[in-house]
Amino acid sequence: MTRSVEITSPQETICDAAKMMADCDAGALPVGENDRLVGVITDRDIAIRAVAEGKGPNAKVSEVMSAEVRYCYEDDDVNEVLRNMGDLQVRRLPVLSRDKRLVGIVSLSDLAMNGASATAGQALGHIARPGGEHSQTRH
Repeated sequence: MTRSVEITSPQETICDAAKMMADCDAGALPVGENDRLVGVITDRDIAIRAVAEGKGPNAKVSEVMSAEVRYCYEDDDVNEVLRNMGDLQVRRLPVLSRDKRLVGIVSLSDLAMNGASATAGQALGHIARPGGEHSQTRH
């Protein structure tokens, strides 16, 4: 997982969030408010839920982020995390400590590059299915 994670707020603009993503070379940012994780915004959220719908660069992160945050715990089994990613059809998950504090983000590629390539391939097969709960066009 990546431990040094930039966090944006729901009140930031999508332009600011995109700049943060570019600066840290990431495709997703956790969204935090009052020391709690309240959402996740991805580069795809910006493209599909903002730009494609005619929202300008000053639109707020809260307008396009995914507010239902799915996550895993830092001590979860890698195969269970991959299975969960496949079921949820997500490529990244925030990683929380057991006291629900953000400690990092884990991506499918993190897991594939660190010895779980077979299971990561299976998860990707599930993630790549059309539609699903996290389909960009459902929001």
